[in-house]
Amino acid sequence: MSRTLDDIDRRILKALVADGRLSNTELAREVGLSPSPCWQRVRRLEEEGIISGYTAVLDHAALGVGETVMVEVSLDRHDAEVLEDFGRVMAEIPEVLEVYLMAGDYDYFVKIAANGTQGVEAFLRERLFRVTGLRHSKSSFSLRCLKNVVSFVPD
Repeated sequence: MSRTLDDIDRRILKALVADGRLSNTELAREVGLSPSPCWQRVRRLEEEGIISGYTAVLDHAALGVGETVMVEVSLDRHDAEVLEDFGRVMAEIPEVLEVYLMAGDYDYFVKIAANGTQGVEAFLRERLFRVTGLRHSKSSFSLRCLKNVVSFVPD
């Protein structure tokens, strides 16, 4: 980040995190600005990359993919090419929600949405286990999500 955020920037970000569909007029009212300066601040936050996009949050259970599974992955080699290839392949798979390159006991952490145990098995057999360089994986099923936020605005 190239500059320090002020209190108004933080209020804008928090309001948009809570409801990304706010109109500029509603956002301006909520943060205590008139619409024009509010719009200018939002555009600046977008141009600076602080706001990187807007999206809809979907209910996976309602879509038939209600199982959330966390997969710890270890690769057989750790050179740049293998690490990059694995990350690229995972990022291209639609049911993969998040992919993290890790430091510690395993190389990647992959979060997927699946349709029950059969969906998880299909993901493992048809997607994950076919990736070159995979040494080991360990899957854990989420029983219940207690908190799910997309972004955090530091004070």
